[in-house]
Amino acid sequence: MPSSELQLLEHRAIIAEKEIAILKNELNSLQKLVSSKNVALEEASDDSNIEVENLKKENEKLKMRINILKKTLEERKSIHLALTTNMSNSGNLISIYDSLTSLFEKAINSAYPNLVDAPVILSSSNKINFGDYQCNSALPLCKLLSAQSDNKKQKLSPQDIAKKILANIESSPLVDKLEVAGAGFINIYISREFAKNSLTGLLINGKVSTAPVATKHRVIVDFSSPNVAKEMHVGHLRSTIIGESISRLLEFLGHDVVRLNHIGDWGTQFGMLIAHLEDKFPNYTTESPSISDLQSFYKESKVRFDEDKQFKERAYETVVKLQAHDPKIIQGWKLICDVSRKEFQNIYNRLDIKLVERGESFYQQHMIDIVKDLDKRGFLEEDDGRKIMWGEKKQGIPLTIVKRDGGFTYDTSDMAAIKHRVEDEKVDWVIYVTDGGQATHFQIIESCAKRAQIIGDRHRIDHVGFGVVLGEDKKKFKTRSGDTVKLSNLLDEGLNRAEQKLKEKERDKVLTEDEMNKAKEHVAYACIKYADLSHNRNHEYVFSFDKMLDDKGNTAVYLLYALTRIRSIARTANVTREQIQEAIKTTPISLEHEKEWKLAKVLLKFPDVISKITKDLLLHTLCELCYEIACTFTEFYDKCYCVEKNQAGEIIKVNMGRILLIEVTAMILEQCFDLLGLKPVEKM
Repeated sequence: MPSSELQLLEHRAIIAEKEIAILKNELNSLQKLVSSKNVALEEASDDSNIEVENLKKENEKLKMRINILKKTLEERKSIHLALTTNMSNSGNLISIYDSLTSLFEKAINSAYPNLVDAPVILSSSNKINFGDYQCNSALPLCKLLSAQSDNKKQKLSPQDIAKKILANIESSPLVDKLEVAGAGFINIYISREFAKNSLTGLLINGKVSTAPVATKHRVIVDFSSPNVAKEMHVGHLRSTIIGESISRLLEFLGHDVVRLNHIGDWGTQFGMLIAHLEDKFPNYTTESPSISDLQSFYKESKVRFDEDKQFKERAYETVVKLQAHDPKIIQGWKLICDVSRKEFQNIYNRLDIKLVERGESFYQQHMIDIVKDLDKRGFLEEDDGRKIMWGEKKQGIPLTIVKRDGGFTYDTSDMAAIKHRVEDEKVDWVIYVTDGGQATHFQIIESCAKRAQIIGDRHRIDHVGFGVVLGEDKKKFKTRSGDTVKLSNLLDEGLNRAEQKLKEKERDKVLTEDEMNKAKEHVAYACIKYADLSHNRNHEYVFSFDKMLDDKGNTAVYLLYALTRIRSIARTANVTREQIQEAIKTTPISLEHEKEWKLAKVLLKFPDVISKITKDLLLHTLCELCYEIACTFTEFYDKCYCVEKNQAGEIIKVNMGRILLIEVTAMILEQCFDLLGLKPVEKM
C-alpha cells in the first residue's frame, strides 16, 4: 500500500477514534441523567401527577437520544475497526484484543440493545481446544438478564445467549471461525491470512509500528530525581530504569514526551552544607569538593545542624541568602550543582538514559506565586502556625503549603510544579515515578490540584510506584558495612561479573577486544535493567547478579543470546539482506506448521501488550512477552527446518518462508528490547 494511502487510512482511523470518544462521553452523560430522573420518579409523590408525567416524557426523549447515540457509536466503531484492520496489511500491527472487544461489544449491544454497560469479557488462550481468544460474556449476561427479566420462571441459558451474540457478529478479516463451547464460552480462532498479511506488512515497512493513537498527548515523565551533593545509590535505580522505559514506550506510540529530572537542589540542606563549607572548605566559591567529599561534608553538616543551636541559626540565615540570590552563596551553590550534575550524567550515559534537568530551585518563584494564589482564593487554612490545604473531600491528610517558620515544603514545590506543567508546559498527562511509599502524597497533590482547578477531567495523573530493592538476605540492599550501595559501584560490579561470565564461556577467545567490551557492557547493563523491569514494579525484588547472569530462564542473558542466535540463522544460511528483500515481494511467510502458527500468534500479541501497558504502566508484561517469543521460537526452530544440508554439510535448500518468519521475529524482539532499554549483542 502506498504511503499516501496509508496516511489517509491513519488519519481516518484517528478521526473515527476521536468521534467514538466524544460519543461515549455524551452517552455516559445521558445515562447518568436518565438514572437521576429515575431516582426523581421514585421519590415523586402520588399527588404530583404533572411532575411525574413530565419526568416520564423527559425520560422517553432521553432514551430515544441514547438509542440514536448507541447506533451512531456502533457505526463509528465498525468504521474504526475496518480502518485499523486495513492498516494491519500495510505495516501497522493492530491490537487483536482491542479489535475483538469492539467486535463483540457491537454484537452484544445489537443482541441486547436495552442493556446498559453490557459486560464484554475477552481473554487470550494458549490452549488449542479453547481457540486463540475467548469471549466469556455469556454467563455474566445471563445473570444480568435473569435479574431484569419480568418473567422469573423463564430460564435463560448462557449457551443460548452465546448463540445470540454469534448471530449478531459481523464478519471480520481477523476471525477464521467462532464456536460456542461449555457454559456459553465463545472460542475465537484468528485468521492465518490476517496474520500473514500483518507480519508481511512489517517486513515491507521495514520497522515495527502499531496503529496510531487517536490523541497524541504531551506527557511529562518525572523520574530518577537524585539529590545534589549526594552520590546516586541503588535507591535511584528503579525510578531511573522504569521512567526511561515508560518514556520510550510512549515515544514509540507518537506521544510528545518530556523526561524531567526533578532533582533536589534547593532548601534547608543547602543552607546547612554551605554554612559548613564556610568553616571546612572556605574556597567553596571557586572550587568544589568531589562528590564523595561533598557527601561526607553533608553528613557532618547534618550532625552540626541537629546538635549545635548557633550553627542551626547560621544555616537558616544561609538559606535566606541563597533564596535571595546572594552572589557569593549562589556561586558556591552552582559549583556544588555542577559537580553533582557531572556525576549524575556519568551514570545516565552508562545506562543510556535521557533526561532534562529541572530542579526544585526552578520552582522558587512559582512556589511564592502559588502560595499567594491559593491564599487569595481561600484554599489555605491556618493550622497551629502552618498554612495547610485540603483535597476535594477534606479527608485524610492535608498538604503543608507553608511551615510555621514561613518556609516551603515538598508539598509547596509539587503544587507549584503541577501548576507550571499544566499551565505553562501545556501537558495533559503527568507521570511520577517514585517509590510506592509516596503514593498517598501524590494522591493528595492530585486531589488538591483538582480542587484548585489546576487540573480537570482531560488531565491524566499517574503515580508509578515501586517496591524497594532487597539484598539476597531479603533485607534492604546494603553493603557489608551497612552503607547504601552506590550506583556507580553497582554498575562496575555488573561489568566485572559480565566479563567473568563471558570468559567462563570462552567468548574472549572468539571475540575481538572491541567486541568483548561491547558484549560485557550490553550484557551487564541489560541484566540490571531487565531484572528490575521483569518484576511487577509494585513488589520488592531481590538483587542477585548470579540470577541476572544466568543464561537459562527469564533473564536478559537468555534473551540476548536468543536474539543473537535468531539473527545468525540467515547469515549462516548465506542469505543476504538483498535476497530477503526480494523474498518479501514473492514468498509468503510460512504459517502452515503448528509451531510456525504458534510463533506467529505470539508475535501478534505485541500491540495487545503495548495497549495494556498504556493503561496500567506495568512493564513486566512486555518482559513476559519477550520470554514467550524466545521460548516459542526455540520450539519452532527445533521442529521446523529452515535450512537443509546434505551429508557433507552443504546447504541444499533454504526455506525462505521460514526465513521471513525468523526475520519478523527478530524485528519484534528488537523493538521490545529498545522499549526496555536493552542493547542487542551482535556476537556473543
